[in-house]
Amino acid sequence: MKTAFVTGATAGIGEATVRALVANGWRCVATGRRKERLDALVRELGDDKVHPAVFDVRDDAAMDEALARLPEAFRAIDLLVNNAGLAQGLSPAQDADLDDWQTMIDTNVTAMVRLTRKLLPGLIARKGAIITLGSVAGSYVYPGGNVYAGSKAFANHFTLALRADLHGTGVRVTSIEPGMVETEFTVVRTGSQQASDDLYRGTDPMTGEDIANTILWVAQLPPHLNINRLELMPVSQDFAGFRVARA
Repeated sequence: MKTAFVTGATAGIGEATVRALVANGWRCVATGRRKERLDALVRELGDDKVHPAVFDVRDDAAMDEALARLPEAFRAIDLLVNNAGLAQGLSPAQDADLDDWQTMIDTNVTAMVRLTRKLLPGLIARKGAIITLGSVAGSYVYPGGNVYAGSKAFANHFTLALRADLHGTGVRVTSIEPGMVETEFTVVRTGSQQASDDLYRGTDPMTGEDIANTILWVAQLPPHLNINRLELMPVSQDFAGFRVARA
């Protein structure tokens, strides 16, 4: 049985990914800050299939402690799913809160690279895989995206750079870059359930399960096949949108 390490597993894409992997014969280390959410996953899926690792990815010491305390059955990691991430504020850069910017950098960039580096030796030894959740925001910017878009551009390109660095090791590396996905993430990002509902009204967006099933598909491909990057959008969304300001 293979073991996956899934960050941000208390809701949305991460939670759906744990369910999809376990349903297809994997064990999962499920991480997140909300203990009650992780405990519910364990009760639902079984403590032989899910190990709850409660920590904030921005807390490096807590991350090290959680890794050191992994039960023997969950220590050999075959797949890292870098899913934890957040977006705070939709303000133009000139009005943005610097604390919001720093929180996004600490979560979407610093925590991701530190965890990846910590798990790399084992992933190389096991010829495992890394799947990172980037975003179309890393390729197609939008007003108010500023640091979130920048952090996701970093995630997209860091993942491709890993692919180059790990050439010859047998480790597969994939950047999955979704567009509009309706999850709790959007409620936090917009500041309210109503704003989230308004954003997606009439759009038929993707779901956490859509992305989780994509992650599962990539994870279970034959070991000689690597998907470098995969961009997904709902049919209702596209990447057009150049603007011109006129005097």
